Amino acid sequence: MMIVMKAGATEDQIQSVIDRIETVGARAHPSRGEEVTVIGAIGDREHVQRLGLEGYPGVEQVVPILKPYKLASAQIRPTPSVVEIEGRRIGGEHFSMIAGPCTVETRDQTIGTAHVVKAAGGSLFRGGAYKPRTSPYAFQGLGQEGLRLLAEAKAETGLPIVTECMDARDLEQVLEVADVIQIGARNMQNYPLLAEIGRSGRPALLKRGASATLEELLMAAEYILKEGNPNVLLCERGIRTFETAYRYTLDLTAVPVLKELTHLPVIVDPSHAAGRRSLVTPLSLAAAAAGADGIIVEVHPQPEEAICDGPQALVSDGFADYVEQVERAAAVAGKVLSSVRA
Repeated sequence: MMIVMKAGATEDQIQSVIDRIETVGARAHPSRGEEVTVIGAIGDREHVQRLGLEGYPGVEQVVPILKPYKLASAQIRPTPSVVEIEGRRIGGEHFSMIAGPCTVETRDQTIGTAHVVKAAGGSLFRGGAYKPRTSPYAFQGLGQEGLRLLAEAKAETGLPIVTECMDARDLEQVLEVADVIQIGARNMQNYPLLAEIGRSGRPALLKRGASATLEELLMAAEYILKEGNPNVLLCERGIRTFETAYRYTLDLTAVPVLKELTHLPVIVDPSHAAGRRSLVTPLSLAAAAAGADGIIVEVHPQPEEAICDGPQALVSDGFADYVEQVERAAAVAGKVLSSVRA
């Protein structure tokens, strides 16, 4: 349930409510606004319902949270969450451009692309060291060597790193490099992995599964949030439909709907939905104008030679023009690019 405190509630009154919540084995999640503090009580339903907080000093009202996802619900936090990663803000009025190659291949490709992303105003640098592939015979990533190259890219450019963790056994090594841990669509419902990432405290970018509903996406986010990690970015990357003209159907309706359902920032991945370069820019512009909090997109110096997903990668030489277009579209939705330009 959600406990809304009065505008003039004191710290002692707020703490008294928190203490009461914890006496029944539930967790208290306070959210302090400029005028009003809202406290979420998460735990066993029967215990929470017997809290008896109506009439407590400083309590304005007690509201049940009806959604199965409690911590991700917009009810518990009426204002949008903003995730800050080394000075770059994602959410609210801040728009993030996350860009880089699908997979780390060589030092020149990785470092060179990182410089291109930074110069164009990119917010974070993405690159895969571990790659989930449909075929077990396809390139699976450079692993630890890929992580080393990503660390070098950050050292040279200062860009925070976004990279995927597929297996909890690799998490410790990934945490040494990643500023944001990406959870791919195939792992959206890998609940033990989600819980481990939640306990790590590291910001997480959670991609929607190809056949997942928005409620299933938010329930997956709940696994991370309930471990005490509030820094979750949701990512719409296209869902599987009957259409065969492109790889996936980018569900842009998900952007405004998620904005109604949750306080968490929403990122869009146009590259994996499109599957081909010509569609990436129009889908990116539509996502930015629809109110997305950022885009994660693939960039490569020579896409025709890329080990994987070359046809959908933007060419490095044209990336700066692409960023300018997306930045203008984001401004339509009242957002500004969160970056540190070269």
